[in-house]
Amino acid sequence: MSTHDSARGLASLAVHAGQQFDPTTGAVIPPVHFSTTFAQDGIGGLRGGYEYGRSGNPTRTALQVQLAALEGGAHGFSFASGLAAEDGLLRAALTPGDEVLLGNDVYGGTHRLIARVLAPWGVKLRVVDMSDLDAVRAAVAERAPRVLWVETPSNPLLRITDIAGLATIGHEAGSLVVVDNTFATPALQRPLELGADVVVHSTTKYLGGHSDVVGGALVLDDDALAEKIGFLQYAAGAVSGPMDAWLTTRGIKTLDVRMQRHSENAGAIAAFLEGHERVARVFYPGLASHPGHELAASQMTRFGGMLSLALESGEAARRFAESTRLFQLAESLGGVESLVNYPDAMTHASVRGTEAAVPVEVVRLSVGIESVDDLLADVEQALR
Repeated sequence: MSTHDSARGLASLAVHAGQQFDPTTGAVIPPVHFSTTFAQDGIGGLRGGYEYGRSGNPTRTALQVQLAALEGGAHGFSFASGLAAEDGLLRAALTPGDEVLLGNDVYGGTHRLIARVLAPWGVKLRVVDMSDLDAVRAAVAERAPRVLWVETPSNPLLRITDIAGLATIGHEAGSLVVVDNTFATPALQRPLELGADVVVHSTTKYLGGHSDVVGGALVLDDDALAEKIGFLQYAAGAVSGPMDAWLTTRGIKTLDVRMQRHSENAGAIAAFLEGHERVARVFYPGLASHPGHELAASQMTRFGGMLSLALESGEAARRFAESTRLFQLAESLGGVESLVNYPDAMTHASVRGTEAAVPVEVVRLSVGIESVDDLLADVEQALR
């Protein structure tokens, strides 16, 4: 960051961290380095430490510097997907017989990764309501897990967990505290500053922000754990390619202003839905009626662009999800366009019948940055 020492605020870091101008041409936007291999100045004489695209690439390095700066961490890692990042972290942190204590409202792929991929190799899984610190404390007292894993806000019921409180519980038990910050992003919430050990992102979502690139990230301070993660990133090879890294970097540069608009639009839609006769419940931490509203206000700067609603039945929820026009029925979230998702049969189908199952009457909305009046009109006609 030597050429951008004046960058301190998050919006400035998003634009400048890792983005020094090209020293040869002066190009303000750093070039994309597509080369798979790098010439050596004699055997082992690596220029900038680069030898092969899997072990390192300047475009990926720039993104990793950017990610670490945004979350205020010492080490940033960019992976080919969010699940690849999670897998790299868990394999670095766990050995057979270790246990993960997981929130009961999480992305279905996280539960699937632990329960169906890592469990056969001896990793154990327990589930608890992470928003209930007394329940977490009791579960940890019963048996200390190696990893405490939480999403806040959670997916898809938008539960809010006290990160600082969870970190205290976890650290007293010797557990690694991991926060999936995908929904909030560092523009709204900084888990490392609240005591978390590792931050996880699906950069596919808000960080990339345009639904055109898949990726994942880890940010942490622990040097020893970072060394293990870096080795696995190299040895297993689930790295982001140069174009994927560049697209993610480009998306991050507008993160701060996008999250403002996402939050404003979602707040307006949540307020409309809360007063609608067809809606049984709205899940959005920006509403005063949300049980985690005050906590969210204390650890987040805004409330984000994700919300869920419960209708009178699963049939009504499906019909609503298939009736929107501007909200497109699709997987994923966090893009500039608004999406509607029916979790039970889409993103969370793999956790049906488990403690992490999503009620069939719930629909999830990823609120984009379109004109809010158009979004409100679409939701209203879908409810009709």
